[in-house]
Amino acid sequence: MDRQPEMRQKAALSDYLAAERTLLAWIRTGLALMGFGFVVARFGLFLQELEVAQHSLSPRSYGLSLWFGTALIAVGVIVNVFAGWHHARLVRELDRGETAHSRSSSQAIAIAFFLALVGLAMAIYLVSVRSFTRS
Repeated sequence: MDRQPEMRQKAALSDYLAAERTLLAWIRTGLALMGFGFVVARFGLFLQELEVAQHSLSPRSYGLSLWFGTALIAVGVIVNVFAGWHHARLVRELDRGETAHSRSSSQAIAIAFFLALVGLAMAIYLVSVRSFTRS
């Protein structure tokens, strides 16, 4: 008996469009992380300028905001790189007709936990800066 090789069904246009929407959502997330990181990194400069405007004699260093901001920018870049890599891999799979797959959401969960930790650290930092400037 002749058995025909399995015919793989070509992916529909809606599959490609859904993959593109997912890519664009991840790119927006990466850009938002980078933009927020830039704002956080420049927050220390803002505090220093505020002290200069208030004629403070001893300007303090607010270097932690630079590190928090740089970390957020780096995570945004990593998110965009992984988004592009995952999208390219998914499109190759769709082109080959491999549409039945399940992807874990570990990347999204890891980013959510990272952002929660950075947010908590920034909140602690802002409270400590505020209490330090009052004394």
